[in-house]
Amino acid sequence: MKKTTIASLLWLAAAVPASAATWVYVSNADSQEISVLELDRSQGALKPVQTLNVGGTVMPMVVSRDKRVLYAALRSQPFRVTALSIDGASGKLQKLAEAPLADSMANIDLDASGRWLFAASYQGGKITVNGIGKDGAVGPIHQLIQTEPNAHAIHADASNRFVLATSLGGDNVSSWRFDAEKGLLSPNDPPLTRTTAKSGPRHFVWDKAQRHVYLLDELDAALHVFAWDAARGTLKLEQSTTTLPAGFTGKPWAADLHLTPDGRFLYASERTSSTLSAFRVDAATGQLQPLGQTPTEKGPRGFAIDSTGRYLIAAGQESNGISLYAIDNATGALGKPQHLDVGKNPNWIEIVDMP
Repeated sequence: MKKTTIASLLWLAAAVPASAATWVYVSNADSQEISVLELDRSQGALKPVQTLNVGGTVMPMVVSRDKRVLYAALRSQPFRVTALSIDGASGKLQKLAEAPLADSMANIDLDASGRWLFAASYQGGKITVNGIGKDGAVGPIHQLIQTEPNAHAIHADASNRFVLATSLGGDNVSSWRFDAEKGLLSPNDPPLTRTTAKSGPRHFVWDKAQRHVYLLDELDAALHVFAWDAARGTLKLEQSTTTLPAGFTGKPWAADLHLTPDGRFLYASERTSSTLSAFRVDAATGQLQPLGQTPTEKGPRGFAIDSTGRYLIAAGQESNGISLYAIDNATGALGKPQHLDVGKNPNWIEIVDMP
């Protein structure tokens, strides 16, 4: 598809007035499709809108800063990222373009400017940078860096000066300086923060104030609180706790974590027990108080929290369904779930608000 066509499609999507709506996108790896749903907050319900086949094992996704494009990484050959236009009025997706990725990518994200796409490869042990054009299309691979084994997540801090990436197999978090003008990463000093042997650091998030980083281990299901030095781009461990239910005896298999927008509660998913753990965040120290577990979809790999902090949506890899929970604003407790069948192996969720 020519770039002029891509630009015109985006212009048409933006030109249609969008009434206030919230769209939910669920990647279904094994059925090679994305489910499009509407979150109706007035009824506390999810409503199907579209099912789009993307022709590959679709997993991690990220939304452009202007909410006009959804990027989805395909983890089957040929490895690539698909750019999909978002119709603000209907929430429906339309394929714009595809670009090659260097490997099967477990995670993708954008820098703060929206001009650069980061990706982390579990199978290949590498992180990459691709440029993004003004038309929203992803360009060729701009930089490729080999890392220690099983890179899993990669994100920039709010200043866009530093990028962190996890190595699940190397038990570390790497820190990189980022030149946003050139789109290039270079090792920070120190370049690595080591974690416990065979812990498997997987996903992480910053708090809104950029004072702390929360890191979830896949292999021991531990959850860590690090102090974040925003001037130097470094981490200092302050607290460690667990996401496992009391009496757990299986093999830990933690997956995802997210903070509520107000930063008061943090949730994490654990696939072996099929639970969501909740934690209260101390506003002064950033440390976590465990609030217990809620049973959820079988094999909860990915979940997301809406922008109001009122709803959590979890995807079950093994149940082929998702659940919508209302979040109690006072206690952080999750309400009775509303289940909805989607495609096979749902694993990633993005939520987009339209004005």
